[in-house]
Amino acid sequence: MRAIVQRVLSASVAVEGKTIGQCGRGFLLLVGVHKGDTEAEAKKLADKIAGLRIFNDPEGKMNLSLQDFDPNLEILAISNFTVYGDVRKQRRPSFMDSASFELGNELFHRFVDEMKALGIKIETGEFGADMQVSLVNDGPVTLVVDIEAPKNS
Repeated sequence: MRAIVQRVLSASVAVEGKTIGQCGRGFLLLVGVHKGDTEAEAKKLADKIAGLRIFNDPEGKMNLSLQDFDPNLEILAISNFTVYGDVRKQRRPSFMDSASFELGNELFHRFVDEMKALGIKIETGEFGADMQVSLVNDGPVTLVVDIEAPKNS
């Protein structure tokens, strides 16, 4: 699984002009599922993001996780198969590494459930929908977090 993590002051997502999810200060996540991912990767990604130390401590050093900084911070998670788009050999992206709709839907929602189990407030967009995402970056701080499925030997 892969997540583009953006530290935000606020973010929202709309479908057909109606806001369906939002967050205040916290993270906006664009989450993609790889065709080889399993529930194990969903749990690992949730654990990794929950522990990311990208908020400043009192000395101004990036050293605090979401919950260490403020337990009331929130996450807006958006499913996005295009984060596995590959343009290394061409200009038109290939999505051969993205999971099927069914697997992507299952593992995206498993990831959301894992975040909730960690006590993190999380809202989402609508899986598979055409969404309009708005955000106010904080920093900006943007990271790519990859959790790879074990390679078959």
